[in-house]
Amino acid sequence: MASWDEIIAVYMLANRKHGTLYIGVTAHLIQRMYQHREGHTPGFATRYGCKVLVWYEPHESISEAIRREKSLKSYRRANKINLIEAMNPDWRDLYWDLLK
Repeated sequence: MASWDEIIAVYMLANRKHGTLYIGVTAHLIQRMYQHREGHTPGFATRYGCKVLVWYEPHESISEAIRREKSLKSYRRANKINLIEAMNPDWRDLYWDLLK
């Protein structure tokens, strides 16, 4: 199996528990999280301080991941929170788990 850095994933970032959420897609999860954490990604996530990786979902193809990202963006906020809390009830920063 490839490292998480090489796996295509849809992810959600937050600025705090139950705070602002950002949904993105990447083919290099660890690298992308580093960019978000360091503020190298101008736009919504940086503007609202979304740096905490609270949820992610790996995919086999970029087209599949993009479809899922678009679907998630249409979800109601409560449904996004339910997804996060099913995987990560304490809203821990999962970035550190990826580095292990």
